[in-house]
Amino acid sequence: MKIAVIGASGNAGSRITAELARRGHSVTAIARHPDKIASGPSVTPTKGDVMDQAGLARLLAGHDVAISSVHFLVSDPAKLIGAAKDSKVARYLVVGGAGSLEVPPGVRLVTTPGFPVVYKAEAEKGAAFLDLLRAEKELSWTFLSPSALFVAGERTGKFRLGTDQLLTAADGKSSISFEDFAIALADEIERPAHIRQRFTVGY
Repeated sequence: MKIAVIGASGNAGSRITAELARRGHSVTAIARHPDKIASGPSVTPTKGDVMDQAGLARLLAGHDVAISSVHFLVSDPAKLIGAAKDSKVARYLVVGGAGSLEVPPGVRLVTTPGFPVVYKAEAEKGAAFLDLLRAEKELSWTFLSPSALFVAGERTGKFRLGTDQLLTAADGKSSISFEDFAIALADEIERPAHIRQRFTVGY
């Protein structure tokens, strides 16, 4: 497939770009500084601005899938969603956050007393992004939330999927590597199972 990755130079975006390329997809890797992206036979580093809706729509046009992997506080969900719609891309996937996941049912992680203050604003903006998508009538979207700890690690291919509840391991830890998150996202692109839904991945 022809896939555009917005934010391809970031921690998650770079792993997603690499995972898609290794599977044989053609990737347009979009970033403000494309020189930070490792190019390859199936990866085309491309300059783009997440705040320029019209320019972004032009970059996304002609792709089968668009992926948004950008920090919520430095972007505008309305502009990103608008660019995806304007481009007529068939599917739009978002690298979400863990803050909007529920613990327990009906209570979002970001609202719990122990949630780190330093991540609160980012998590609240991510939750607002998800709410906007859920109100969207036209776009074929998918929002993939990582577990609470979203860090560099190994590409194991061994993980669990969930829906709206935070996943935790037997030891109480909630985590996923960027590398395994990328596998889960690529799997969803190749075998769609969560159209117009949020899901989550964790160990």
